[in-house]
Amino acid sequence: MTMTNRDDASPVRSMAPAEGGRSLRELLDTYLTWITTPLLLLAFTALWKLYVVVLDISPFMLPPPEAVALALVELLQEPFFWNFFRITVTEILVGFGLAVVVGAGLGILLGRSKLFERIASPFIVASQVTPKVALMPLFLLWMGFGMQSKIAMVVLLSFFPVMKATILGVRSIGSEQRDLFTVIRAPVWKRLLSLDVPAVLPYLLTGIETASVLAVTGAIVGEYLGGNEGLGAMVVMTLNAMRVDQMFATIVALAIFGFLFYAVIASIRKIAVPWHDSAQND
Repeated sequence: MTMTNRDDASPVRSMAPAEGGRSLRELLDTYLTWITTPLLLLAFTALWKLYVVVLDISPFMLPPPEAVALALVELLQEPFFWNFFRITVTEILVGFGLAVVVGAGLGILLGRSKLFERIASPFIVASQVTPKVALMPLFLLWMGFGMQSKIAMVVLLSFFPVMKATILGVRSIGSEQRDLFTVIRAPVWKRLLSLDVPAVLPYLLTGIETASVLAVTGAIVGEYLGGNEGLGAMVVMTLNAMRVDQMFATIVALAIFGFLFYAVIASIRKIAVPWHDSAQND
């Protein structure tokens, strides 16, 4: 009596590695976003078009997607658009860089000194709970309508998550770990490279990743409230000129840049700390 080979019916077969030694589930986890994102964008665009056509929405209220796409193509061919884009990007990058420096510096000080935290925390929290719309006129009064006031707004919005993440990173280092380096009489540079940086860096990069989103928001809010240059000011200009299609096109351009900026920062985190769970599970 011969026994039937049931290997083909075994559920283990579905978990076998695919080509290149990777399982089907790993391939789906890797490329799922690249599949679902275009499909969701197509579905959103189709619903947008259907909503405009069926309800006969005025183009001054909500232009159809093809009108926005055409306006975006036209804007990309205009030199003034790229000049405004350069101004906005400069404000974002400079303000974001300053926010990282300020946030990380304050985070290290507050994380290491509870006394300093008790003194400074009320003022730092007050700067965050105060509506930024109310502070922008002060920045305009003190710094003028140039880039400086917008950079200040970016710093004010962006430094807080960097600071909080750095504090958590500093306090994640256990006393037993510090005592170990003290017992072995490790030099300061050895303790810094082997203990402090690996412990704080994942938290710091997570805070920087969050701050990248707020940096774009800060620049646009500053330009929207008090500027005559930049993409935020361009949104106001196109609205006043009743070019709603160009206004939507400007918003789309801002969304694309914001997404790419966030993706770059997130990629840096994965490259810098590949050993950490936050990077491996992302």
